[in-house]
Amino acid sequence: MKITHAKSLRGELTVPGDKSISHRAVMFGSISEGMTEITNFLNGADCLSTISCFQKMGIDITQKDTNVTIHGKGLHGLTRPDSVLDCGNSGTTTRLISGILAGQSFETQLTGDASIRKRPMKRIITPLSLMGADIKSMQENECAPLIIRPASLHGIHYDSPVASAQVKSSILLAGLYAKGPTSVTEPHLSRNHTEIMLHYFGAEVTSEGTTSSLMPDVFLKGQKVHVPGDISSAAYFLAAGLLVPGSEILIRNVGINKTRDGILRVLKEMGGNITLLNEQYDQGEPTADLLVKSSPLHGTIIGGELIPTLIDEIPVLAIAASLAEGTTIIRDAAELKVKESNRIDVMVENLSAMGAAVQATEDGMIIEGKPSLKGAKINSCNDHRIAMSFAVAGLIAEGDVDIAGAECVNISYPDFYRDLYSLCQKQLI
Repeated sequence: MKITHAKSLRGELTVPGDKSISHRAVMFGSISEGMTEITNFLNGADCLSTISCFQKMGIDITQKDTNVTIHGKGLHGLTRPDSVLDCGNSGTTTRLISGILAGQSFETQLTGDASIRKRPMKRIITPLSLMGADIKSMQENECAPLIIRPASLHGIHYDSPVASAQVKSSILLAGLYAKGPTSVTEPHLSRNHTEIMLHYFGAEVTSEGTTSSLMPDVFLKGQKVHVPGDISSAAYFLAAGLLVPGSEILIRNVGINKTRDGILRVLKEMGGNITLLNEQYDQGEPTADLLVKSSPLHGTIIGGELIPTLIDEIPVLAIAASLAEGTTIIRDAAELKVKESNRIDVMVENLSAMGAAVQATEDGMIIEGKPSLKGAKINSCNDHRIAMSFAVAGLIAEGDVDIAGAECVNISYPDFYRDLYSLCQKQLI
């Protein structure tokens, strides 16, 4: 994909449904009794992997565009799949479904693409094993493929070394099948979509500080779920609207959950003109329309408890920081190294190619803002967040930005380039 300089960005759009919530709606609907109806489902490759896994375990799931209907069979209604469950590129699918499978009466094997087979699974293998689960890395390298055999589970209290919603959710979902309560304490609060949605489906879930607790053996009942727009997808248009002069963009119905809104807090701290309109709650999840206008930005420090609230948005924040006045320091973000790519190294390499002043640190980046970036050839490393971030960079670069592997945006935002083009006065080739 070749991205060319944009004169301005104007218009309004609706971004796809939240990826995290779409995954969970399929999973929880499948292990609930009765029908679950999902609207504004994210029709991306990752979420389709989740649907495929549960269909292989006997769940009747039908999809028409962004509407999904699930005929759930309850906590114990899944059946042994005839083949290995393929999670594709989805870490959410792999880690969350492992918690559910740990409590089943049949053996399963999980695998995924080359990226998934390199991503760390010890972070769920350890706590699930403490609960009594029989879960092992088949290559004995603490990565997928995983094999999970039937076992009797018991509740635990787990002090997680990382603030990870995937780890927390995997443990809580296993807790549905355990004897006794299960709780997880994190060093910082990660996104809480699992707790909100499990409660909505009928589970007994409580949260206090950074600890989430769940009682086992509950009756989950199918529900109607409307998925709000994904703030991670909106982030690219927020950054683009701020960076491209003369821009004004309205992004409708975006989820602004406090465990996910770090991007809004940081961009406002950097001087960004972002206004929240039409704020409301839907099934426990807050939403708003976001109005963004071009603004001069200045550097800031991003770290600590902010990191779990914007971990997926750090690549596009790095783009914004490269054009902000002064220095931006990103720290406490070592988790970036074990995403779809090593996002610290990939961002530093590609930003440097565009003439940015950026250096990698052990757990983040230091970025000295410059007035402009130059066109370059970008290697996305098949990471959707890298590709979309550098599409934003291309809008303000002097010269074209060529993105290799640009089709990887299908993982979370299949219509990204179309939507970006709809706001531009110059064409993306």
